[in-house]
Amino acid sequence: MLVAVWARLAPRPVTGRADFEPTVTVCMTVHNGEGFLIRKLRSLQQLDYPPERLEILVYSDGSTDATEQLAREFAATDPRVRLLSSSTRLGKPTGLNRLRTEAKGEVLLMTDVRQPLAPGALRALLFQLAAPEIGCVSGSLVLEGNTGAGAYWRYERLIRSSEARLGNMVGVSGSLYALRRDDFGELPSDVLLDDMFVPLRIVRSKKRVVLAEEAEAYDDACTDDREFARKVRTLAGNYQLVFKLPWLLVPGHNPVWFQLVSHKLLRLVCPWALLVLLGSSLIWNASAELSGYEAWAWRTLLWGQLLFYGLAALGDRAGRLGALARTFVIMNVAAMLGLWRFLRGSQAIAW
Repeated sequence: MLVAVWARLAPRPVTGRADFEPTVTVCMTVHNGEGFLIRKLRSLQQLDYPPERLEILVYSDGSTDATEQLAREFAATDPRVRLLSSSTRLGKPTGLNRLRTEAKGEVLLMTDVRQPLAPGALRALLFQLAAPEIGCVSGSLVLEGNTGAGAYWRYERLIRSSEARLGNMVGVSGSLYALRRDDFGELPSDVLLDDMFVPLRIVRSKKRVVLAEEAEAYDDACTDDREFARKVRTLAGNYQLVFKLPWLLVPGHNPVWFQLVSHKLLRLVCPWALLVLLGSSLIWNASAELSGYEAWAWRTLLWGQLLFYGLAALGDRAGRLGALARTFVIMNVAAMLGLWRFLRGSQAIAW
């Protein structure tokens, strides 16, 4: 709420240019994406951009399905498409480093195989990237469906758009973002969150990371089970980021310190705070010393928590509120498991 109010009171608009038409390389890493690849490549063909200024690179990271065959067949009909591959699965950071090395474009359009793009997505990104102070522009991931994860993503988009209006985001949508090739440095081969690692390095170089809401990528909202696995990886990656980039914790050295702490790091604290709240509520309700207003307040707090967790246990059977409660609990359990995997070093790099 504070970031949203702050963005409304002190926005930093971007002065873009509609005539900015650099050469662009689409960089897409894929592992076993046969069910999505053709649809994605067709959406790239339909981008509102001069065809001669667009290159499309597909990196297959140890795919064992028909991904590479489909990419070769498509490349035979469109010379802009080029396939790169690894016989073994090395992980997304290695793939992105390879794509950057092979790319010929001045600008890199980073995208994933699952999400088709709106025809105007690239131009919307470039409009803002034309400003010299802008280092990276994120697109908007639009999720279809009424799952709890979909509601969570709408909340996340509100936060990101507020941060963007303030002048800097702490992360971008990995499904769609653009930056100059010179601003995309070598990635550590074990980094879990390229969509935070890359923009945060750009922020430190005094360039801005913003959002082009008109640049849309489309996907279906995940079920909670699938979202859980994704969030465990993401939250383990948040711990890793702080470990790899300790300057993030220093207010004077991190231009987005408040956004990072309030948006990302407090989420890591949340499950432990919930446990303390539940434990203290149980202890105080068992105390014989409380009476009157104090006893009523602690009793209400305890029963409120138990009701909430009961709704979470029921999930969809308790309607929309139950689905949201279940998603909230799942996200916080994911944060705890993410810490465990980070400490053990057991979170896989492969996505």
